[in-house]
Amino acid sequence: MSGTGALRQRAARGRRAGKAADAPGGRAHTDTPRKAGSLIHQPENLLLPASSCLAPGDRALFRASRHHPFFPNLAVCLFPLLFLLPSVLSLPCPRFLRSVFSPEPQTSYSFRGLQISSFANRSWTRTDFLAWLGELQLYTWRNESDTVGFLKPWSQGTFSEQQWEQLQHTFQVYRRSFTRDIWEFVKILHLDYPLEIQISGGCELLPRNTSESFLRAAFQGKDVLSFQGMSWVPAPDAPPWSQELCKKLNQDQGTKETVHWLLHDIWPQLVRGLLQTGKSELKKQVKPEAWLSSGPPPRPGHLWLVCHVSGFYPKPVRVTWARGEQEEPGTQQGDVMPNADSTWYLRVTLDVEAAEAAGLSCRVKHSSLGDQDIILYWDHHSSVGWIALAVIVTLVLMAGPAFWLRKHWTHRGSPSSSLPLE
Repeated sequence: MSGTGALRQRAARGRRAGKAADAPGGRAHTDTPRKAGSLIHQPENLLLPASSCLAPGDRALFRASRHHPFFPNLAVCLFPLLFLLPSVLSLPCPRFLRSVFSPEPQTSYSFRGLQISSFANRSWTRTDFLAWLGELQLYTWRNESDTVGFLKPWSQGTFSEQQWEQLQHTFQVYRRSFTRDIWEFVKILHLDYPLEIQISGGCELLPRNTSESFLRAAFQGKDVLSFQGMSWVPAPDAPPWSQELCKKLNQDQGTKETVHWLLHDIWPQLVRGLLQTGKSELKKQVKPEAWLSSGPPPRPGHLWLVCHVSGFYPKPVRVTWARGEQEEPGTQQGDVMPNADSTWYLRVTLDVEAAEAAGLSCRVKHSSLGDQDIILYWDHHSSVGWIALAVIVTLVLMAGPAFWLRKHWTHRGSPSSSLPLE
């Protein structure tokens, strides 16, 4: 049988499968052709079984066919190109072509989204979404909003307006379906309100144009399941009911295909687009400023040394207290906190005996500094402190006599005021 004939038979089988659109646990199809290059292949649901997730109106909106009559001919035409392209790109000459067709990020970039859903009872629920690229928050979707909010001008990436509308519609249907199904699962599994659900998902774009994706769900702050390969898997030490939940979720093949498609196709595609549209901000480098201070002594005979580092970007930084090249044990690092201008601040402290403070230094390593680390010596800080104290004492001593003379002169009055008038 010729390759073209096999493809035509496969398309015919796809059209026949469309007639069984409402078969339980399967993906819904229709004979309506899908536009070539469409972002959404219109699955029935994103997470939970189609039979319980979607209202009849939602189901009709999500039916679409992958078997457009144009596709067999397109596949035959593209086959020689796909066959020859790897050989061409493997040659040493066309490095420009390799960079165009297979861009390789120099470093890894992670994209992660977080859903937080609170259920006080069956009548009060709230669901919020947040998403980051690395340490930059790019999206927010609050419970009272119908649309995903962009936090950066380039948050749309390289997706078109139509693609974003399709993707956003998918999320809207998912959110409605998720709430209904949680109510149903609470009833089936005999769970008690209130309850909190967190879902974390995303991907990491690695060098050589590869990616790793993940999706995990937690209940009351404890992991209960994750999506691995093409199946839902209970988490280690998850509650016994997680087995039943995963069994029910795995019955819906269409949902599993959709989740796999989002994790392994859409999210990597989105990240690659964001790396293009947000290149200037993602590559931004801002040098840190650093200074030393001392806090209240933790106990008699000890000093509380504080190294402040502020105004740096991007977030990764290494700050240590050291003696020579040896890092000092007992160094405590606080949380890296955001500044109002999107840069970062960090405080690193050290509890040390006063007699041992001499010779200590704070070292700051950051990508914006290259090999020129910032090194601040506590000895220098102490001497500067003593000099400042001496200057302050001198000014106070000088200000006292000056104030007395000014006050005394005011009481006596000026010499000209005592002269007789002619």
